[in-house]
Amino acid sequence: MGLKKRINIQYMLLTLLAIIATVAISSVVFYELIKKEVVGDLKTYTDLMVDSDAWKIVTDPDNNSMESALQNNNSHLRITFVDASGKALYDTNADVGYMENHRKRPEIAKAFEDGSGEAIRKSETMGKSAFYYAVRLDNGCVLRVSKEVSSLTSVIAKAVPVMLVLCVNLFILCVILSNFLTKSIVGPIERLAGNLDASDSIKVYKELVPFVTTIRKQHEDIMRNANMRQEFTANVSHELKTPLTSISGYSELIESGMASDGDVVRFAAEIHKSSNRLLTLINDIIRLSELDVTVREDIFENVNLYEIAESCVDMLQMSADKHNVTLSIKGSNRTVKANRQMMDELIYNLCDNAIRYNNPGGKVEVTVDEDNGKTFVEVKDNGIGIPKEHQERIFERFYRVDKSRSKSTGGTGLGLAIVKHIVAKHPNAELKLESEVGKGTTIRVVFN
Repeated sequence: MGLKKRINIQYMLLTLLAIIATVAISSVVFYELIKKEVVGDLKTYTDLMVDSDAWKIVTDPDNNSMESALQNNNSHLRITFVDASGKALYDTNADVGYMENHRKRPEIAKAFEDGSGEAIRKSETMGKSAFYYAVRLDNGCVLRVSKEVSSLTSVIAKAVPVMLVLCVNLFILCVILSNFLTKSIVGPIERLAGNLDASDSIKVYKELVPFVTTIRKQHEDIMRNANMRQEFTANVSHELKTPLTSISGYSELIESGMASDGDVVRFAAEIHKSSNRLLTLINDIIRLSELDVTVREDIFENVNLYEIAESCVDMLQMSADKHNVTLSIKGSNRTVKANRQMMDELIYNLCDNAIRYNNPGGKVEVTVDEDNGKTFVEVKDNGIGIPKEHQERIFERFYRVDKSRSKSTGGTGLGLAIVKHIVAKHPNAELKLESEVGKGTTIRVVFN
């Protein structure tokens, strides 16, 4: 079910409930007003009869006041006289000879006690619900006037068709308004969904601004990630193509017999070099893919960063000597909560990168220590440095400041990308970079 349809249905249900509630409340109010008016009329009529001495027929049968009152009586009214003992002396609608004692009738009992009384109940004599009003006379008798409820319900029944017509018209009007309101609410969202790139120019309700901002940010992130993946795919193809082309070319020369014995040895060395580069590239790409997987649960434990850094320095000592770079370590044993394998990769890649992008006679210094209560591992070199405009992108995959130098040093362009992914896997870690062209680079990973 679509959003528009759901909102419309909710609006219509709300409208229907409002109409039902309004009709119910109106009926109750209408009934109370009519009831008040009926009781008032009964009281007025009773007072009129008392003032006209119509009750004196009880003591004077020749008195024509009662006859006069009865001639003016509305056919819906019932008049009853009761003596002081509760015996019915006269009733316009029933034979008094068969009527029970009325002393305990609520309205009559009240009249005997307080002078007047009223009630709404079912008549035991007539078997119908009615309004009653009774008043005590000077001679101790009680005069009671009543009106059947059926006459009241007939008045309400006449109003029902009008109320139904009004309710139907009101419901139709509300349906039309709900469609209009639904379109006005959903419209901006639909326009935004259809043209997300131009979301800044689409006017929305202020309540939707946080939602639109979040959607826009997510859209930008998705587009950026898509572009990065597209660029990564293109870079992977290019990086893999270069060593494969070299291997294919040299092997073809050897196969055709065009290479001399001396060339065969040199070509074999180039093939070996290219295959090693290809293997390194594939391993780094596989490792990045592993780090990209979020469902994998990595094991975190207390690891000694200094021991890991010392092991990495020992492994890379030969590479440092080959590049004529001095590699050293200082600091103290510091323990952090981390993944041991990832820490080994992180420090290894930082050191390897510092060695490759250094100058002959340069230095790489690894430090594991504490600063303001936070443990850190730092790799500092005095190599070529990174220009300011490249520092934000240096951790992207295959991003190189100097592509020709990268190829000559044998770097894959994925080392710092792996470092960034490893830091992202550790919520307690933060990556910091300081670099200046010609003076060197310092990369520090701080653990909270």
